[in-house]
Amino acid sequence: MKRKTEKIIVLTICTAVAFGGAAQSIQALAAEKGQAPTMLTEGAGKTEETISKEETVYILAGADGSPEKIIVSDWLKNAAGADTIKDRSELVNVENVKGDETFTSGGDQTQVWDAEGRDIYYQGNIEKELPVGISVTYTLDGKEISPEALAGKSGKVTIRFDYENRQSDYAQIDGVRTKIYVPFAVMTGMVLDTESFRNVEVTNGRLVNDGDRTAVVGIAFPGLQENLAVDREKLEIPDYVEITADVTNFELGMTVTVASSQVFGGIDMEDKDMTGELGEALEQLTEAMEQLEDGSSQLYEGLCTLLDKSDELIKGVDKLAAGAGELRTGAGALEEGAAKLQDGAARLQSGLNTLTANNGELNGGAKQVFETLLSTARTQLTGAGLDVPAMTIDNYGDVLNAAIASLDGDAVYQQALAMVTAEVEKNRAQFEAAVTSAVKEMVTEKVTAAVLEGVTEKVTQGVRDKVAAEVIKTATGGAMTKEDYDRAVAAGSITAEMQEQVKTAIETQMGSDAVKGQISAMIEKQMLEGEGKAQVEANISAMMGSEEVKSQIADNVELEMQKKIAEEMAGSTVQDKLNAASAGAKSVIALKTSLDSYNVFYRGLQTYTAGVAEAAAGAGELAAGTGELRDGAGKLSSGTSQLCEGIQTMKNSTPALTDGITKLRDGAQQLRDGLQEFDEEGIQKLVEAVDGDLDGLVERLRATTDAAKAYQSFAGIGDDMEGKVKFIYRTEAVKVGGE
Repeated sequence: MKRKTEKIIVLTICTAVAFGGAAQSIQALAAEKGQAPTMLTEGAGKTEETISKEETVYILAGADGSPEKIIVSDWLKNAAGADTIKDRSELVNVENVKGDETFTSGGDQTQVWDAEGRDIYYQGNIEKELPVGISVTYTLDGKEISPEALAGKSGKVTIRFDYENRQSDYAQIDGVRTKIYVPFAVMTGMVLDTESFRNVEVTNGRLVNDGDRTAVVGIAFPGLQENLAVDREKLEIPDYVEITADVTNFELGMTVTVASSQVFGGIDMEDKDMTGELGEALEQLTEAMEQLEDGSSQLYEGLCTLLDKSDELIKGVDKLAAGAGELRTGAGALEEGAAKLQDGAARLQSGLNTLTANNGELNGGAKQVFETLLSTARTQLTGAGLDVPAMTIDNYGDVLNAAIASLDGDAVYQQALAMVTAEVEKNRAQFEAAVTSAVKEMVTEKVTAAVLEGVTEKVTQGVRDKVAAEVIKTATGGAMTKEDYDRAVAAGSITAEMQEQVKTAIETQMGSDAVKGQISAMIEKQMLEGEGKAQVEANISAMMGSEEVKSQIADNVELEMQKKIAEEMAGSTVQDKLNAASAGAKSVIALKTSLDSYNVFYRGLQTYTAGVAEAAAGAGELAAGTGELRDGAGKLSSGTSQLCEGIQTMKNSTPALTDGITKLRDGAQQLRDGLQEFDEEGIQKLVEAVDGDLDGLVERLRATTDAAKAYQSFAGIGDDMEGKVKFIYRTEAVKVGGE
């Protein structure tokens, strides 16, 4: 009975988180641009003449769950229509996001807003430890891996979300000061592409597959196991979510996690009657079964004694009569306990029927919200100049994908590139003329330098030969020519001293201004009029006509044209078009992501309502079964009374009952075995589940709900305000190449 009670509580928690959290996740992307999300809160009505605060904390996190930026959005609900609102907040960079109202800062982080009867919407930043920490780890084929390294890999992938509850207080439990965590219900959701993710499984969650995508929603309650002090072997309350899949080319979009304590804050723990009645009923059932088992055993033993010892028949019949009396008493107690059990089952059936009665309204409201979101989205897109047909729940994905494709950055870039390339191609002749002129100039410089070097060497050598001939002629008195001198040197006929004198004389004349001037004049004449000029022109013509130079000219023409194309593509006109297309595509992608998130909630809600209807049907069967149990217990009680009367008659007629006692013994054995099986398989398992501590469980649950109600703000709240706070975490996507 205890486990059934706890499962009903958990089901209620999951429902509330799914209904509130999925809708809130639609706004998570707005935090990335520093905008205050107001889509789902603008139309909320004011129900109390008070000032309250509703706070949403957006956490932009890395792929491993580590927080990178925290944005807090606050809504001061001025239901009283006050002219000024006194608030307290730890935020910095505070900005009014939906009005012109201003505030005055005071001491102790107070703010006095000039509200003039209106609600105030503001946001800001904060550096503060979050009450719930998230850690996301990834493993590939059993080995832990970073998300960056996992991108693009294939294999068996496990993604695990661990949640750390860091917010606690103390309460008196059974007179002992006990640590109680603020009970956060945490829901994590993501959408997986079925082409990349196959055989998806989730621990502590549900899967919804539409053929193209698998929506994964997990639920956890960090700290609740410790709060309720429940043995994990009997009932494990989830504090993590784990997804496994066979993956090809791993990529993961963003994940959204919603954490809130409001679910537990809404639980009413004032009614204690149910706990007391269940405990009393279980106690009566246990006592009744003990009496029944004792009575049936005594009945069987007494009948055996009658058969084995006829001389002790009278004594045995007395014992039999006593056992029958106890059996009748136990049967009466069983009937009373069965009646109370039937009453509890009827109350359970009534509660589930009430939930089921609201299924149609709940599903219809969710559908109406979805259709309104689609209509608003189409209005925004057509207002931005996109031709978008009417969107339905079934076709909106295809419609938005088509819009995204029309704004693809690569397609727009290629169109602009083709236009610019065509314009530049029209001026190819000008590029060829300019490049050819530049190349010819470089070739001329290179050829002239080479020819000049050769002419210089040739002229210098000629002059040196003439100078040497004159020096040798003078040194030998005209006896030797230069050729004779060279042969004599080779033959060793000229002394080293004379060779040095001749060499010195030659170098002296070669270094004279007259000889240098002669050499320069001869070189200049050769380069301007003679052989040097002709050689330069021939070499230039040959090089310009070579395949190498032609190829170089062609390559340089293409290079210059590509530079021109690049300059045009980098111009403001082309970039404006590309930027506009890129911004439009990002906006449509963000819009589709938001609608996909709501679609996950919408499908999950339908699954939930179907489950509630199924549970209600099961509760009806349970109620019918307990009714049958009550009828059977009544018949058993009536039967034991008749049995007791019959045994008394038998006691008075012992000598004639031997044959009847044999048959009665066999029946008593069957009765004993049946009662023992009913006790072991039914009553004892029921008692073990409760474990005798319903009061302790209720006391801990009451302390847990008190902690939830006390936690009203993350960034601060005014003294006279009531507050609500929820946390929305968005992890960074994991893409190939870090895109």
